[in-house]
Amino acid sequence: MPKYLSVSPFEEISVKTENRPHAKKQRYLRKEGSCRVVFRHIPEEWLLFVNDIFTTLVEIRWRVMFLIFASSYILSWLFFGVLYFIIALAHGDLRDHNNDPCVFEVRSFTASFLFSLETQTTIGYGFRGMSENCMTAIIIVTIQDVISCFIDTFVIGIVVAKMASARKRAQTVGFSNRAVINLRDGYLCLSWRVGDFRRHHMVEGTCCAHILRTIEHTTGIVDVTYEDVVIQQKDIILITPTTIFHRIEPGSPLYKMSLEDLRKADFELVVSFTYTDDSTGMLHQTRTSYTPDEILWGHLFQEMIRVTKKHFRIDYNLFNNTDKVLVPLVSAEEYEQKKNEEEQKKLWLSARASPKHSPRTTLSL
Repeated sequence: MPKYLSVSPFEEISVKTENRPHAKKQRYLRKEGSCRVVFRHIPEEWLLFVNDIFTTLVEIRWRVMFLIFASSYILSWLFFGVLYFIIALAHGDLRDHNNDPCVFEVRSFTASFLFSLETQTTIGYGFRGMSENCMTAIIIVTIQDVISCFIDTFVIGIVVAKMASARKRAQTVGFSNRAVINLRDGYLCLSWRVGDFRRHHMVEGTCCAHILRTIEHTTGIVDVTYEDVVIQQKDIILITPTTIFHRIEPGSPLYKMSLEDLRKADFELVVSFTYTDDSTGMLHQTRTSYTPDEILWGHLFQEMIRVTKKHFRIDYNLFNNTDKVLVPLVSAEEYEQKKNEEEQKKLWLSARASPKHSPRTTLSL
C-alpha cells in the first residue's frame, strides 16, 4: 500500500531525482506571451507582406515605421519638385525672368522643392504660388494634393491602429508568476491567477490552457504535441482578479503525475485569456506559460479582496503571493484510489458497528 504524505505549511518540499544532467530546453512561449518561433524560407515572403501592407506597418517597430513615413513624405516632395523644375525648365522660366512663369518665384531646383513642400503641407508662405499660364502645372498640383491626402490618411490610420494595438492592452492584463496545485472540494486542482490592472474592465473573457510537449528524436525530427486542459468556469468577467483552476481527474494530462513525477516532467503549460475591451470593443489576447519548475505543489493563492463599507478593495501586492497547505504528494489517481478505499472501509466499519435487530415475533393469544 503506498504511503500518503502531506506538505507541511512551514517546511520546504524536497524531492529526490536522478543525479544526471538534464539539458535545459528553450521555452516555446516566453512569460510575457511572445513565441520563440522564427520562420525561414517562406515562399514569396515579401509579396505576402506587400499584399497586406497595413498589417505589416502596424506590426513593425516604431522607429522603422517613422523612417518609412518620413521617407514617403520626403520622396513625394522630391518627386513633385522635380516635376515642377522640369515644367519651369520647359516653359523657359529659368532662362528668362521677365516672362510670365508657370509658378511664381520658382527659378531653381531648390525653389521647386520648396514649392512642392509648401503645397503638400499647406504652409503657404506667400512668395511662391501657381499662375494661370500652365495647365500642366495646375494638373500636377491637383494630383499632389490628392496624393497628400492619401498619405496623411494612411499615416494617421497606421499610428492610431498601432497605439490601440492589442499587444499594448494585453500588457495591462497579467497572469501570476507561478501556478499552484492544491485540494479544492476534495480534488487535486491546478490553478493560476489572472487579473486586470486597469479600471476599465472587459465585457467577457474566455480562458484556455494546453499542455505542450516537444519531443526531439535521434534523427533530428522534432514533434510538438498539444493536450487540452479542461478548465472549470472558463468564461468569466474579469472585474476582480480571478483564480482559474483545472480539476485533475480521469482524462487530465496530470492525472497520473505525482510531485516527484512533476519535478522530472518535461512539458510546458500554455495558458491564454481572450477578452473584449469594453472601452474600445476590440478583441485582445494575453498569453503566458508555466514550466514544471514554476508549478508549486501544495500552495494556495492568498486572498486579495477586502470588503469595506463602500468598496471591494483589491491589494495587488498579494497577486503572486501563496501560502503552503496540506496536500498529498501522490498523484491524483493514487489519491482517488486511497480516498475510495478509506470510504469503503468506513462504510464497512459503520455497518459492522450497527446493532443487529432480531426479527419481530408476535405473541399468539
